[in-house]
Amino acid sequence: MSKIKAVIFDLDGTLIDTEKYYRINWPKAVRHFGYDMSDEQALYLRSLGRPFSVQTFRKWYGEDFDYEKVREYRKQLMEESLKDGIELKPGCVEILTYLREHGYITAIATANDLERTRRYVKRIGLERYFDKLISAHMVKEGKPSPDIYAYACRELGIAPEEAIAVEDSPNGIKSAYAAGCKAVMVPDQTEPDDEIRQMLYARIDVLTDIEKLL
Repeated sequence: MSKIKAVIFDLDGTLIDTEKYYRINWPKAVRHFGYDMSDEQALYLRSLGRPFSVQTFRKWYGEDFDYEKVREYRKQLMEESLKDGIELKPGCVEILTYLREHGYITAIATANDLERTRRYVKRIGLERYFDKLISAHMVKEGKPSPDIYAYACRELGIAPEEAIAVEDSPNGIKSAYAAGCKAVMVPDQTEPDDEIRQMLYARIDVLTDIEKLL
């Protein structure tokens, strides 16, 4: 078995408690433009990257759906939701400190664009904990494609099997698993279903449980 050298984290819903706002604000944004979105649809969008996000919206609402306009409005709603601060997930600072102290490589692999990722990480004071920030905009296809985790591993100079990938959503787990990483789920909005459970190296309750996997 390969020795674990790195831990790669998703951002939204994994390190920061923001997925609950996406779950609210995607339906709000869609309704603003005269469409409707169920809670199930909002949950499906978690960590869904390009081009899959655009394709999904057009499948749901038709080829004329203006994804970029709706997404921009959703981003405005998110900024309003986060104006009073971004809450960290339990154990976030503790596990990042532990990994730093024990010599593990650390990175973020997120569906967010790089500018927003840097802004969020700086705002919550976690810049010093990461060797790399990887955005889905750096690769051809976002999650659930394996591209982002494959790229992250190349950037970190490790083999995928030497990395734990920590995710809260099905799309993120699919991406990490397909890339060959050890996929670890810390559920946020929903528990893994049977399909996702088959892909998991581990399911944990809180981020500090990662220590037990190293």
